[in-house]
Amino acid sequence: MHRRSLLALALAALATPAMADWTETLQAARGQTVYWNAWGGDQRTNDFIRWVGQQTEERFGVEVVHVKLTDTAEAVTRVLSEKSAGRTEGGSVDLIWINGPNFLSMKEQELLHGPFAGDLPNARFLDLSEGAPAALDFTTPVDGMESAWRLARFVFIRDADRVPEPPADMAGFVDWAAANPGRMTHPDPANFMGATFLKQALLELAPDPQALQAPVTDAAYAAQTAPLWDWYDALRPNLWREGEAFPENESVQQQLLADGEIDIAMSFDPAAAAAQVEQGLLPETARVFVPDAGSIGNVSFVAIPFNAANREGAEVVADFLLAPETQARMQNIEVLGSFSVLDPERLDAEAQARFEALPTAPALPTLAELGPTLPEPHASWMTRLTEDWADRHTR
Repeated sequence: MHRRSLLALALAALATPAMADWTETLQAARGQTVYWNAWGGDQRTNDFIRWVGQQTEERFGVEVVHVKLTDTAEAVTRVLSEKSAGRTEGGSVDLIWINGPNFLSMKEQELLHGPFAGDLPNARFLDLSEGAPAALDFTTPVDGMESAWRLARFVFIRDADRVPEPPADMAGFVDWAAANPGRMTHPDPANFMGATFLKQALLELAPDPQALQAPVTDAAYAAQTAPLWDWYDALRPNLWREGEAFPENESVQQQLLADGEIDIAMSFDPAAAAAQVEQGLLPETARVFVPDAGSIGNVSFVAIPFNAANREGAEVVADFLLAPETQARMQNIEVLGSFSVLDPERLDAEAQARFEALPTAPALPTLAELGPTLPEPHASWMTRLTEDWADRHTR
């Protein structure tokens, strides 16, 4: 699907009243430069963002500059500082890859432009019904203030030669680590990957997992996390370096796996293992597994700050990210391998065929193999967990 096909889709969208001003958006966006603030820690994602910018510049006259972040909070702080300084227009951030606590913070502080997401022409390929994954962010309603662009699932990566039978649940990691001391670890929970490891365990071990869907309270936190900390205290002494040091992030941890220092790593990208096998960064025996009951999943979104200098261009980029052509390229394991956010039932035969023709790989799990998707706890639980872990284990 190239320029003429995209034009046809755009014209079809313009036939609906809600999209009537999209032509004006396209005209205003031409010539704009969108400063997309996005995590820069993965080269394949960086390359995909570069491709997006090439395409939007060629097709719509919209340039994309990837402002690489180590932490999304950097961009949030920048927008908040501009609001505090009275800079209500001409802001330095046009688009942010965001979700979870950062989205909640920006929404509560009225730092976002919108609602805009439901009015994007390609939003018709999404399920935006109440409670749908593309309409919720860590239990917080999106309300059109951010637009979905990729799916994420928490997975473990093992060397199948060294770990033929991985733990079937989070509780099983205690026994596995005791039998294989020093052969697993997790990123520091100051990094979202380490925090997700704790949240995955919390979902399984909490006496009332449903309580995690509401904002955290002192009483709920004490009751729901008590089994988690008992579990972690049993696990920690058998972690890599006896649990006294932790890899900074996912990339460092996966290097430990590649170097044979550990046998199990983790990722928020089900395609990470297959991609790294293809690049020669992991052995061909690397395989993905998840607990039998499923694993945490969420949607990555893009949002536009309230004072974005190039908000029309940002909307064009957000819409292009939802084009079936873009989503299929993103899901291609040879490009990025991130699962699409589109609803297959809303795609025409040509778009469905594009997805069906995507290549596979031995280390790439199917959706069936990934099992159930577990909902993220409310964003406030992640903040509390990471602070508590730091108090217990680093201070």
